[in-house]
Amino acid sequence: MKPQLIPAADIDRLDTWQKYRKGLCDSCNASCCTLPVEVRLDDLIRLELVDEFERGEPLKQIAKRLQREGVVERFHQKSGVFTLSRMSNDDCLFLDARSRRCTVYDRRPATCRNHPQVGPRPGFCAYRPKP
Repeated sequence: MKPQLIPAADIDRLDTWQKYRKGLCDSCNASCCTLPVEVRLDDLIRLELVDEFERGEPLKQIAKRLQREGVVERFHQKSGVFTLSRMSNDDCLFLDARSRRCTVYDRRPATCRNHPQVGPRPGFCAYRPKP
């Protein structure tokens, strides 16, 4: 069975967001996993995309390698923030298309760990119910 395409979360359409409440994620189709994920070096090490010994290397050099590998879409040198690449349907690289669950949950970036307290609309989710 072919997985159904899930529309990406729309940051600009605030009416599509719901105030977060405990348990909301259990019935959601992982809409937050279609938002851009900004990470720092510690996140990349936790995700095992960068080795601990690379910590001393220039971030720009690390970013170039990860961009070549297709893992990082952008790097903002001034802030040291990397933006992870997404699939062509805007899903996070680490989201299982069939189960709509994170494949790196125990190692997920701080942005994901702290959602929805941080993000484009703190305290709100781009909630879409499971079909």
